Amino acid sequence: MRAAALLLAATLPSLFAGCGKSKPEPDVMATVNGRKIMRAELEKYYDNQIAGAPQTPTGEQATSLRLSILEDLIQQEIMLQRAEKLGLMATDEEVDSKLNELKAPYTQEQFEKRLNEKKLTADDLKREIRRNLTVDKVLNKEVNSKVNITDADITEYYNSHKTEFNYVEPEYHLARIMVTTRPNPQVHNLKNDKAQNDAQARQKIQQLLNRLESGEDFANVAMNYSEDPDTASNGGDMGFVPESALKSTDTVIREAIGRLQPGQTSGVLPLTLPSTHETVEYMIVKLLVKEPAGQRDLNDPRVQQRIHEELRQTREQLLRAAFSEVARNGAKVENYLADEVMTQAGSKK
Repeated sequence: MRAAALLLAATLPSLFAGCGKSKPEPDVMATVNGRKIMRAELEKYYDNQIAGAPQTPTGEQATSLRLSILEDLIQQEIMLQRAEKLGLMATDEEVDSKLNELKAPYTQEQFEKRLNEKKLTADDLKREIRRNLTVDKVLNKEVNSKVNITDADITEYYNSHKTEFNYVEPEYHLARIMVTTRPNPQVHNLKNDKAQNDAQARQKIQQLLNRLESGEDFANVAMNYSEDPDTASNGGDMGFVPESALKSTDTVIREAIGRLQPGQTSGVLPLTLPSTHETVEYMIVKLLVKEPAGQRDLNDPRVQQRIHEELRQTREQLLRAAFSEVARNGAKVENYLADEVMTQAGSKK
């Protein structure tokens, strides 16, 4: 038995040394059901996300960001392949319509300047729009279509939350994405992603703003990356905030919210301690709805719409998280970059 144990101990390292996956090509970062994700694509997304960041990530920070981006590309590829099977790929007309929507607030010169700042070409942006629209189509079919809100659901919610609909002052329905400058063990976003200091926080919040400006869904970005332990799991939803509560917030944040129209998103907003002038967090705020003062009863269409939307969002977020895992389980994924990181870690021992 002793001899067998020694033989096993001597054999184990060579067994596990052969467990790493060999790349089909040097520049292949991952494969999804045999379809390759190349280094050039990963680097393009990496450059886009760090565009405008005050400091470029280096070393392990850069590697961690690349791993996170690659995981997103893997998830996207899983959805794109499902879309192909279901005949749900976004059309050229849909892509052009979304592109025109994104260009609308800018002159052609301003729009091209923004693309240059993000290190994107027009074709890059159209490709990203096509991906996002296609993923949305899959989610609409596989998730959103399965969400059913009944009149009984709405009535039950209203009866349980009746005091919420008695507005003694105007209220703002807000959502936010928050990144803190200090380590917070309570952070539990879907990506388990956390900035460790001010420089990382500024980089991360700029990357998230870049995602939103490229058309990504606010709630999904919040669920994946927000560091607010109270709202991240709800897609950043803060609920309704009374106008008086806004008056006690930071002046920059209050004024930014006051300029928003329903559906609009702010830029990056720093929260600074008045006593030390230290920035403790950065946030991006979205105004969902603004409600005037007064009591609302169940027959009010705005009440029904609000309850319906709140129930729908909650159920959709739950189903989307589950669907993402189910889709991942059904795919054959090889992440070669992750293998390289683990191999390098082992060689440093």
